[in-house]
Amino acid sequence: MEETKKSLNFIEHIIEEDLGKDYSKSDLRFRFPPEPNGYLHIGHASSICLNFGLGLRYNAPVNLRFDDTNPAKEEKEYVDAIKRDVEWLGFQWDKECYASDYFQQLYDWAVLLIKDGKAYVDSQSSEEMAKQKGTPTEPGVESPYRNRTVAENLALFEQMKNGDFEEGIHVLRAKIDMASTNMLMRDPIMYRVIHRAHHRTNTDWCIYPMYDWTHGESDYIEQVSHSLCTLEFLPHRELYDWFLDQLVSKDKLRPKQREFARRNLSHTVVSKRKLLKLVEDGVVSGWDDPRMPTISGMRRRGYPPESIRNFVDTIGIAKRDNVVDVSLLEFHVREHLNKVAPRVMAVLNPLKVVITNYPEGEEEWLKAENNPEDESAGTREVPFSREIYIEQEDFKEEANRKFFRLKLGGEVRLKNGYIIKAESCTKDENGNIVEVQCTYDPKSKSGSGTEESLRKVKGTLHWVSIKHAETAEIRLYDRLFTNETPDANKEKDFMEFVNRDSLQIVTGYLEPSLKNVTIGDQVQFQRLGYFNVDQDSTDEKLIFNRTVGLRDTWAKLKEK
Repeated sequence: MEETKKSLNFIEHIIEEDLGKDYSKSDLRFRFPPEPNGYLHIGHASSICLNFGLGLRYNAPVNLRFDDTNPAKEEKEYVDAIKRDVEWLGFQWDKECYASDYFQQLYDWAVLLIKDGKAYVDSQSSEEMAKQKGTPTEPGVESPYRNRTVAENLALFEQMKNGDFEEGIHVLRAKIDMASTNMLMRDPIMYRVIHRAHHRTNTDWCIYPMYDWTHGESDYIEQVSHSLCTLEFLPHRELYDWFLDQLVSKDKLRPKQREFARRNLSHTVVSKRKLLKLVEDGVVSGWDDPRMPTISGMRRRGYPPESIRNFVDTIGIAKRDNVVDVSLLEFHVREHLNKVAPRVMAVLNPLKVVITNYPEGEEEWLKAENNPEDESAGTREVPFSREIYIEQEDFKEEANRKFFRLKLGGEVRLKNGYIIKAESCTKDENGNIVEVQCTYDPKSKSGSGTEESLRKVKGTLHWVSIKHAETAEIRLYDRLFTNETPDANKEKDFMEFVNRDSLQIVTGYLEPSLKNVTIGDQVQFQRLGYFNVDQDSTDEKLIFNRTVGLRDTWAKLKEK
């Protein structure tokens, strides 16, 4: 039977049409162009997967280009983090490029534009320029400096480059059309003076190119065939093309800008400015806090890269912005971890159980399956003894028939172990149950093949032998915002929707097989969720992050 072909997205349709007309396959080259002014987030993951996915589909090179044109906000820390994130997602770039590599070429081209009468030095204040730009319905007014001579413009531009002026005194603007219906075409700024050291060029330059001037020209230098941007850059395409019109040579490939929609995620924000505020205000511990929608945060939380790629593939590429429910991302995380994560037992809210008819001082090791989804994962042994922990919520003195866990006079099976029956319980002075006394059926051991072991009881509980338990700090992460679209309400600050219960820290008691885990290891705490070992873990102190629960608990809250 013939395999059904996956339908093309609209970007792939554009490329296929271009291959039929202007380009050959050997002309194809893509790029992922982050600005190193923050950590990458889930929105960037879509762009990474799109560009590198096209590279894989067409066997075409993909550049990683840092658009580092603003030394006031950019740092090497962000460059290193971005490279780490792209590699972790499973992609490898062809060339590592920087817009700063092209500063001299961009400057030389700007000089050519001045000589051709297509650029000039403007000496107005930013407020004056904003006023003379007009409005979307009214044309702008030409700058009083628009008709400076070429010689004067060249002299001033060189002085700007040499650092002879303070910031804000002069800018270089393209001379296009102050009456254009596209506000971006009304003599856009090409260069401004910034007296800051750059993370790569240090203090070599005192002028820095604007993004619109740098973007298309960098694509042209690198011979990128398709420059894929998010929808907010659609109005910029006319300017992208105008700048290229002034410079392209007929014997070289001309890049094309095309746009796709952002995929915003519910219950989060992806604005770098807002993410930075969360960091600076101490709402989160840093850019890689497991509650952050950054790729670093998701990696630390335990999201596998495959789950993010599958999520991006599911939501696809669209022409209109929309909000995707974070539950879909969590579904893909669960689906992947279900296949690969070993099952272990841990108790996070312990209640002591004493099995009164189990011999004191004795212990035995029970055989447990590592992963029912993967036969090759094998088995392990877990210790069993007279005193164990179960979860507080797994016992009630009295309960109705729909409560299938432990209650007085009732029976449950201990996972991989015996059937036990609750006989009595002990309370503290406040009436809280602190211990349950049970008896066990010695012939009911799981897998023993006895008649008693085959007896069906409704509930199965996870547990941990107290004598053998490893303690660990357990960080229970939840969604960072209580509102689906925290930054959509113009009348409220997005910080008002921060979920103050997005992190709870408890002490967990774990089976001893977890003693030798390493940072990043992922497991399923049976009946509780998926967890991974946090980077703060040490030999003396184990720390686990909750990656995601076994079920979408927020869906239930939404129904209520």
